[in-house]
Amino acid sequence: MPQIRVRFFAAAREAFGTKECTAAAATIDGLVESLTKDVGAEARTVISRSSFLVNAIAATDHRAPLHEGDTVDVLPPFAGG
Repeated sequence: MPQIRVRFFAAAREAFGTKECTAAAATIDGLVESLTKDVGAEARTVISRSSFLVNAIAATDHRAPLHEGDTVDVLPPFAGG
C-alpha cells in the first residue's frame, strides 16, 4: 500500500490536531477510511465535507489510484469574503 503525505488545512487541521501526517492508502476513499478510523465525530464530519487535491490537482474520482509519495491536501469548505 502506498505511503501518502496528507496535509490538513483550516478546520481539518483543527479537527485532526495536526497540519500533516502520513498514511497508507490506495485511493482517496481508502485514505478517508484510514484517517477516520480512530478519530472523533468532528474530524469525521469535517473530512466528509472536504475536497481533496492530489499533487495540487483536484481529485474528482475518489477511487482513482494513489501512488507512493503522493501528497493529498484536505480542504474543508471555506467561508469568507
